[in-house]
Amino acid sequence: MSWDFLLLLLALFALLAFVVQLLRFLRADGDLTLLWAEWQGRRPEWELTDMVVWVTGASSGIGEELAYQLSKLGVSSLVLSARRVQELERVKRRCLENGNLKGKDILVLPLDLTDISSHEVATKTVLQEFGKIDILVNNGGKSQRSLCVETSLDVYKELIKLNYLGTVSLTMCVLPHMIERKQGKIVTVNSFMGIVSMPLSSGYCASKHALRGFFNSLRAELFEYPGIVVSNIFPGPVQSNIVKNALTNDVTQSVGSDPDQPNKMATSRCVRLMLVSMANDLKEVWIGEQPFLLVAYLWQYMPTWGMWLMNILGKKIIKNFMGGLGTFSYINTWRAKRD
Repeated sequence: MSWDFLLLLLALFALLAFVVQLLRFLRADGDLTLLWAEWQGRRPEWELTDMVVWVTGASSGIGEELAYQLSKLGVSSLVLSARRVQELERVKRRCLENGNLKGKDILVLPLDLTDISSHEVATKTVLQEFGKIDILVNNGGKSQRSLCVETSLDVYKELIKLNYLGTVSLTMCVLPHMIERKQGKIVTVNSFMGIVSMPLSSGYCASKHALRGFFNSLRAELFEYPGIVVSNIFPGPVQSNIVKNALTNDVTQSVGSDPDQPNKMATSRCVRLMLVSMANDLKEVWIGEQPFLLVAYLWQYMPTWGMWLMNILGKKIIKNFMGGLGTFSYINTWRAKRD
């Protein structure tokens, strides 16, 4: 067998491997490290048992689904926080009906992330109730849909106060406890908007970019505590009320509807991948269906191309939103053609 023939076989094999990986990526709903962990890594059912988990923003969306799945995994205790007590009680009842926890194992703890003075008391309440905090899931927050030039400064203040400062404050209250124990997981639910910048979300993007910077810096500072894992979760569009509840150009107004809802990633799938990331101590995780995942990769690794693409898509995004259509309706058409 000649060397030329061997080289040809190797080249064909390399090309085939590239094509296979490309096809897999086009069907992927998470970054490659995460999907490898889901396939070959540690299972949440093995790693997250006997833990006390505190979830903010637990009254709806990702936080609500996270509570349901955690209650079935075998965690020892669950703390549910948000502003709406009635909704938290509803989530608790369903956890008790469908999960493996008892009433004493679930603490409903009302919490307003913007009320920073209450965070220390809330942390002490959890520690008095369960004695420890193994995992803090920073999930609470709010989005925005409005043009920058039409938006009140109060909207930007609210987004920074809630999404960024509220999350940082609660983390700083819990962190000394984890440092004392030399272990714990701080999981922050960010967004693709913490990687990509999109029209109509300037304040939301700013708050999420700020969170990414803060927690990456915090992780570097905790080098003496390898048992404390700082994880940033970046979901793309997921079925939730985040767009319905998003602020508009005035802090007193919200969007109120979301035509894209049926076409977003299922919340259950997003949360399952989040649990995989927690079980495997992944530092940064991207969760999203195509083409959103591709846009995130472009923006991260080829920012010039990412910005060029967003400049093109931006006109359609603004036009669709102002016309009452789904922000990503043209992407849904692309998916239909792909499938």
